Amino acid sequence: MGFKSDIEIAQEATPQDIREIAKKINLSEESIELYGKYKAKIDYNILNTTKSKGGKLILTTAINPTPAGEGKTTTSIGVADALSKLGKNSIAALREPSMGPVFGVKGGAAGGGYAQVVPMEDINLHFTGDMHAIGAANNLLAAMLDNHIYQGNSLNINPKRVTWRRCVDMNDRQLRNIVDGMGKKVDGVTREDGFDITVASEVMAAFCLSNNIAELKENLGNIVVAYTYDSKPVTARDLKADGAMSAILKDALKPNLVQTLEGTPAIIHGGPFANIAHGCNSIIATKMAMHMGDYVVTEAGFGADLGAEKFLDIKCRRAGIRPDAVIIVATVRALKYNGGVAKADLNNENLEALENGLPNLLKHIENITGVYKLPAVVAINKFPTDTEAELKLVEEKCNELGVNVALSEVWEKGGEGGIDLANEVLKLIEKGENNFEYCYEENLSIKEKLNSVATRIYGADGVDYTKEADKQIKELEDLGFGNLPVCVAKTQYSLSDDQALLGRPTGFRINVREVNVSAGAGFIVVLTGAIMKMPGLPKAPAAEKIDTDENGVISGLF
Repeated sequence: MGFKSDIEIAQEATPQDIREIAKKINLSEESIELYGKYKAKIDYNILNTTKSKGGKLILTTAINPTPAGEGKTTTSIGVADALSKLGKNSIAALREPSMGPVFGVKGGAAGGGYAQVVPMEDINLHFTGDMHAIGAANNLLAAMLDNHIYQGNSLNINPKRVTWRRCVDMNDRQLRNIVDGMGKKVDGVTREDGFDITVASEVMAAFCLSNNIAELKENLGNIVVAYTYDSKPVTARDLKADGAMSAILKDALKPNLVQTLEGTPAIIHGGPFANIAHGCNSIIATKMAMHMGDYVVTEAGFGADLGAEKFLDIKCRRAGIRPDAVIIVATVRALKYNGGVAKADLNNENLEALENGLPNLLKHIENITGVYKLPAVVAINKFPTDTEAELKLVEEKCNELGVNVALSEVWEKGGEGGIDLANEVLKLIEKGENNFEYCYEENLSIKEKLNSVATRIYGADGVDYTKEADKQIKELEDLGFGNLPVCVAKTQYSLSDDQALLGRPTGFRINVREVNVSAGAGFIVVLTGAIMKMPGLPKAPAAEKIDTDENGVISGLF
């Protein structure tokens, strides 16, 4: 039996006018700005001018994934649709896709099969221009910084200690390390530089972690871009760039309203990567969804060791919110991958490899229910190749930990395939057993916070630091940044910082090579292993299969 591609399913759908979707969550036409028939921006002022419903928050996270991802977004969309089918007022609150993965390995991030948000092509490409606005604000700051140095450098900036990099929303390894300012004297000051991908930019993080426009402007002003010759930090505010940056982002800060294939409202806004940034949609979007919906399904990137940890320790702390239930998505394929099966052989039944990979899932369950004290359910995102014996084994092992398992068939059946999972989530919320705790308290030192995440969440024996990282930590604590939460940049494929250590590794240590401050975002960035802030394209990029016909109809997106 042949399956239709995601884009074929999306293009065959008949979406509702976005004004009809807005009505479902009591949004008046005055509260939205139309971007065509199927997209709209929501006025963020309604958070202050209308009464909140105080919606229940459901966080979707996952085990450590295969390179193709395990369907968190698909599951989130399917559960939101299933809740709607059960008569609940539900909203999905998701991240915006980056064009880097769309044209690289992973493809888009608009869900899959019959659990998608539409218009899928727009969402995966330019959408409403938020990514471009974030890139423009980032690059304006870079231009003003280099211009300041060229125009006499009254702030005494050391060009060798410029930390701010330019960005572009594309996987482009050629731009990781460059030399700019070459040419004549009027062409700027020559220095080493580089680009990050837009979703790794601190502007993206500050944007997503701001509760309102005033806070965004404040956060942008706090961004440290360089250090002076006597090692004092220089900020975007010192360069007088914060006002112009907030002007560029004024409209981007309004969350985007779209819909699922089944007409469930979906708010999609902000999209930092979880392996190099904090991996969650914007605070404003989540709060708006909770303001207008009774049940909000949101997601955090990659495995729970990355996205959920940062959602809980960084975003929840900043926003003053907490989840009412957590869905941990697993696939039989990813469990076999964690059990040592090669990517090409994941479709074959292999109970031994599945058994070897299951400890990865069990560790994520322990973290959510044991460290964070949150109620959780495991969602098995079912693939057509999964066998009964494999599914039974996963269920038995999870039940041993006291966690229920629900089969999620939303890819194939849409909301109907998520009813069992949605009912499990409702049961957890109704029980109300929620004693949420953070992994660490903010008043600990940077090293104590890191040690807590490494030992409690990853299962490491401890943390090792390069001499450079040690020096950077001391400098940051001396400058007064020691009380910020930590945001660890780490491979998504392993609980460790070595992507080859699959399953539930033991006897390892986390290796920290660089530590710097994202003062605008309000966290300390910790680089481990070989993680980079600018990905590269694979040998055969997804872009090679994407095309458009004479009528402008796009094909090849997934």
